[in-house]
Amino acid sequence: MRKPRHLSSEERSLWDRVAERATPLHPTQSKPAPGIEPKPKKPIVQQTPLARLKVGQKTNVSRPHDIMRPLVDRLGAAPVNMDNKSFGKMKRGKIKPEARIDLHGMTMAEAHPELVSFILGSQSVGRRLVLVITGKGKDRDDGGPIPTRHGILRHQVPQWLALAPLSQAILQVTPAHLKHGGHGAYYVYLRRNR
Repeated sequence: MRKPRHLSSEERSLWDRVAERATPLHPTQSKPAPGIEPKPKKPIVQQTPLARLKVGQKTNVSRPHDIMRPLVDRLGAAPVNMDNKSFGKMKRGKIKPEARIDLHGMTMAEAHPELVSFILGSQSVGRRLVLVITGKGKDRDDGGPIPTRHGILRHQVPQWLALAPLSQAILQVTPAHLKHGGHGAYYVYLRRNR
């Protein structure tokens, strides 16, 4: 680091003339004595809970990886588009599904056309409640910096059901009751065929 250079008397007088004509930005602050440099102020850093951590210290701060709410919560918060009494029975597992499709072990490329043909075929036959089994998915987190979601079909099927051509055939989608598969399956309540 270089040592600060001292001003000669000629440079100092020139600086004093310039300083006399300048208007201070903050006139309430006091001027330092000539020839004395003020100490630089330390930056104010606001302490966050994570800033006070020490290496190896355990935390009880849990931060979810997903920005979106869990899928079950999103489906549960969806408005009810069907009869409330039938909806309540369906959620409690009191209504038996008329047909079911099991997508276990299928890739997304295999599962999507199967799902489309099953839903549209079920509606054309006149079925009202069908069960779509996706499975819960395997936990495949490899420990990398970006978390990987497990249960690809479990997360993808509700999105497929919300898109055309399936959206026009579906009245309600909810997670299945435990006796019909729980979080690894969905009840799909179909519209009447017109």
